[in-house]
Amino acid sequence: MGEPSRRRPAGAAVLQENVTSAITAAAFGELAEAGYARMSMEAVARRAGVGKAALYRRWDSKDAMLTDLVARAVREHALIHADTGTLRGDVDAYLRATFRELSNPLVSRIAPDFLAESPRNPPLAAALREVIATPRREVADAMLVRAIDRGELPADLDHDLALDLLAAPLGFRLLITQGVTDDDYLRRLTDVTVAALKACRS
Repeated sequence: MGEPSRRRPAGAAVLQENVTSAITAAAFGELAEAGYARMSMEAVARRAGVGKAALYRRWDSKDAMLTDLVARAVREHALIHADTGTLRGDVDAYLRATFRELSNPLVSRIAPDFLAESPRNPPLAAALREVIATPRREVADAMLVRAIDRGELPADLDHDLALDLLAAPLGFRLLITQGVTDDDYLRRLTDVTVAALKACRS
């Protein structure tokens, strides 16, 4: 007997996936163009070519929709960090991966808007920290732990401060000042970050 044929997804399931993809593209497009304050569920539905009910079956509010879609995007484009075997190699790889992520035109337009909205919307800020900052800090902290185990960083490393040092300078440059960030800048930032991490004791 031949192998049983693989079951194909039902038409409704395929349609559902297509609708979700359309909504995702529309939500991020609307957010980038209109900004958080002017963005509405109605505008997203119109842009996606679906009825409002398609959105409200999935999420009960704009914040719930954005948090879920951002979380999905983070999972799909997770910051993968290979163990290079050295602290400098790891920091260099981490910063370059962060640069590629934050240089994405869509991200560079959306992220500053989220930063501006966060003080006015604490629940949204907390949700975004959970789905964006927490996974990134976990990746970075694993890198620091490896460096401690290799003897490249002090055992009494201040982890919170070290994690801020890894994220803040490049994020501020790319999202706030929008300064030129070329290969030479990333190399110098890597050197300075490594030196700062070695001095970062609790």
